[in-house]
Amino acid sequence: MLLGIDKLMADQGLQAGLAGRRVALLAHPASLNKDMLHSIDVIAGCGSMKLSSAFGPQHGMRGEKQDNMIESEDYLDPLHQIPVYSLYGRVRKPTQHMMDSFDVIMIDLQDIGCRVYTFMTTLLYVMQECAKAGKSVWILDRPNPAGRPVEGFILQKGWESFVGSGPLPMRHGLTLGETALWFKTLHKIDVDLEVVTMEGYRPDEPPGFGWPRGELAWVNPSPNATTPFMTRCYPGTVLVEGTHFSEGRGTTHPLEVVGAPDLDMKAVLGWMHANGADWMRGCRVRPCFFEPTFNKHSGKMCNGFQIHTDDGAYRHQEFKPYRIVALFLKAVRTLWPNYNIWRSFHYEYESERLAIDIINGGQGLRAWVDDMAATVERFDKVLQAEESEWIETRKAFLLYK
Repeated sequence: MLLGIDKLMADQGLQAGLAGRRVALLAHPASLNKDMLHSIDVIAGCGSMKLSSAFGPQHGMRGEKQDNMIESEDYLDPLHQIPVYSLYGRVRKPTQHMMDSFDVIMIDLQDIGCRVYTFMTTLLYVMQECAKAGKSVWILDRPNPAGRPVEGFILQKGWESFVGSGPLPMRHGLTLGETALWFKTLHKIDVDLEVVTMEGYRPDEPPGFGWPRGELAWVNPSPNATTPFMTRCYPGTVLVEGTHFSEGRGTTHPLEVVGAPDLDMKAVLGWMHANGADWMRGCRVRPCFFEPTFNKHSGKMCNGFQIHTDDGAYRHQEFKPYRIVALFLKAVRTLWPNYNIWRSFHYEYESERLAIDIINGGQGLRAWVDDMAATVERFDKVLQAEESEWIETRKAFLLYK
């Protein structure tokens, strides 16, 4: 299999289209070629391209910010002596000064296939600003480690945010290159866009089902994206960021474990299996204990569960992480009606709306959890309708069939 960066380096015709143009690179620590060389070094060492600047998304170009929502600063790359601009610091869109540093920007970001992951919004912002400035955008495409399955509500109009850049579900099943094509059509972005596709990418093939296990090593695209298995769970466990429960930040399995010090997990899991057994297929849900070293419930023993997608019990098409976490929240609300589930705090530059609604892309999930009369069956019916709608919408943008 060839990644976009490897295909670019192997294709003299593609490189010819960059002759005499100043090239910028938007990347992070997982922006590596097949030989584990960083794209900034690969491009800088290619005689047919002139690397003039670089950009980093959330967590920084070097991935140095370990916790969530920590901004990065601009700096001068010590090896290549080019400016490295932060798009998760004093600005989230490139300024005119930044735009003046390049003619074409290459975006080589390993995404994880979830609407909430902020690289998608950064991609949109860069495309929009490049359209205004007459700059070109090249996507060096990479796998979606979560694969093609679709799950979750479609983001509702008016609920756009830095963690919700358009009307697509939580788990959308697109690569970043496919996302760029969808953005271009959705927002009518008049930008010169080139997607350097992968070769030999088969997103439905086991055992990786999106991630080519055995061909590519996993490098964290953000500090808490520790394994491809985390990316499978993330479209569900990211919802926990909007609650008082721990999503496992500060542990060795972030976004794979969920819990809190005051939970009776035996009762919770019992309710989940009794009321939504179909939603828990395709994985193993194991009760466990953990003690975060930072973030929520730091230094406290949490009673929780871990979602396992790393053994023979995993069934890619049956696994429903969004539904599993929704069922967990519903179980807590049902068993302890007065439990303080929803966390009100400054979340991703938003202070007026509840984090859970920003993450979910609307109030539908919270309304269902808090409505004691709302059923699992009705919730599932609504989800299925929206998921089917998205599956039809995205067909026109799939590059790997």
